[in-house]
Amino acid sequence: MPTLLIWIERRLRPARDEDGDVPGWVMITVMSAGIVAALTAIAGPELSRILSQALASVGG
Repeated sequence: MPTLLIWIERRLRPARDEDGDVPGWVMITVMSAGIVAALTAIAGPELSRILSQALASVGG
């Protein structure tokens, strides 16, 4: 009988490695994308202006 109880308990309780936690590399990827998006929103126009000036000076 104890074997049946252990089997039921294992079926009802999720395994530790399948508990729905987001892996660390996924969080790092999402956070990196957020930082890039924030920097682009803040510094995008200035970076575009600098690039345009640099290309204009090289092109003559």
